[in-house]
Amino acid sequence: MTKRALIFGISGQDGAYLSRLLLDKGYEVFGTSRDAELASFAGLTLLGVRERVTVMSAAPKEFRSVLQTVERVAPSEVYNLGGQSSVGLSFEQPIATHESITTSTLNILEAVRELDPSIRIYSAASGESFGDTEGANEDTPFRPCSPYAVAKAAAFWQVANYRDAYGLFACSGILFNHESPLRPQRFVTRKVVAAAARIAAGSEERLLLGDLSICRDWGWAPEYVDAMWRMLQPNVPDDYVIATGAACSLEVFVAAAYAYFELDWRDHVDVDERLFRPAEIARGFGDAGKARDVLGWQAATRMPEVVHRMAEAEASGAALGVAR
Repeated sequence: MTKRALIFGISGQDGAYLSRLLLDKGYEVFGTSRDAELASFAGLTLLGVRERVTVMSAAPKEFRSVLQTVERVAPSEVYNLGGQSSVGLSFEQPIATHESITTSTLNILEAVRELDPSIRIYSAASGESFGDTEGANEDTPFRPCSPYAVAKAAAFWQVANYRDAYGLFACSGILFNHESPLRPQRFVTRKVVAAAARIAAGSEERLLLGDLSICRDWGWAPEYVDAMWRMLQPNVPDDYVIATGAACSLEVFVAAAYAYFELDWRDHVDVDERLFRPAEIARGFGDAGKARDVLGWQAATRMPEVVHRMAEAEASGAALGVAR
């Protein structure tokens, strides 16, 4: 029988890449947006899979809506990728962020428990929940530094509780930063690359950024969605850190992006302290050794190649929101 996958949050970067991966594996793919008639599925379109995916409207914060959606699709796998995804915005909208992540996760878990406990669930956790850390693994305590990270940590424990208490096959992927040309420009990596491309094309703008000293573990999004799928294939559910295992500063990322366009970033970028966050992670990278040993997954793409691929897509018009 053909497997069916239901993706909550299909319109985002990860939802688009995961859709393509699952379609290539022979799945029927269904996805949700709060308003499927008005939503933009530009990522799916850029990847050439929009017409092969069935999309529908669903409100993840409303239990009845989630219940009806799961019942209608009758999936074998559910991927929980929705919720407010900006760390910076979470400081401005902490309540909305918490509800969009924790309430939605709880509704998905409860709907599966009530309708069909055999459905396998992947839920997107975040390496942000560790706070400042070097080489965080599955045993590293959470010390979240933002409302977003707090909400992701709470959702992680919801998944663990439903797995332990009700026997659901539910996994959390504790993913560190993963980028691609499908990132919206509100994310700093895409913001940097898009500005560099415009300046190389003649724009006289200056890019304003916050703290350039922060260090992050930046990977390649298409590889990370493969890890999501792999988590639902073993006989026993578990949680996994997904990361490259290396960190670099935002300054190094910026320099690499501008160098692709033969520019010196220092001639075009200003630091604006108003963009500093109320609380910030100085350094964070993960240890994906468990995913390597159990799932056979490891990151193949490191930061310099991530920047190169994003810049190449920006220059060719193959990135989200770029005129083609």
